[in-house]
Amino acid sequence: MTTTPAIELRAHTTLDPVRGDLLDVYAEVRAPLLHLPNYAVHAFGERLDRHGAGPEFTAVLAYVDGQPVGYAYSNTIRHGDRYWQRTTPEPSEEYTGNPVVALKELGVVEAWRKTGTARIIHDALLSAHDDKPFATLMVNKLAGDGAVHRLYESWGYRDLGQSQPSPASPVLTVMIRPTH
Repeated sequence: MTTTPAIELRAHTTLDPVRGDLLDVYAEVRAPLLHLPNYAVHAFGERLDRHGAGPEFTAVLAYVDGQPVGYAYSNTIRHGDRYWQRTTPEPSEEYTGNPVVALKELGVVEAWRKTGTARIIHDALLSAHDDKPFATLMVNKLAGDGAVHRLYESWGYRDLGQSQPSPASPVLTVMIRPTH
């Protein structure tokens, strides 16, 4: 009988110690999309640096045998943040009136997909922000033929609006859920 290797979660509130691991695992997770400008590793690195310098940056990485197999990271957003300014229709003050945790990226390498690893990483990230009433994220509804959007719905997220974070980005669906 073989045993499944244990997943080790590591949480960080600064980017420097994990930037290399985040870039490496991102490149593996997004390999089929790296030819698209918005998904290129250098474009991700630029976003990562910007997010890493943002308020309450938190990253959670999953490791197996010392190698990263998944990650998620977030920032806190507030009323007036460009995240909300780009969301249409404009979200109600119920969502924008208090600081909210914004899940910026979540990815798991192919060998660890459909194992619950993504949910474990997600929940660990949200637990670091249990003082926030809501968590929000953006998803491409076409990703995985809709499977990624459906997965987030199964985790309690619901559609709030749409956003196009940059000219190179597709139009994304903004989703939200309570943190608890």
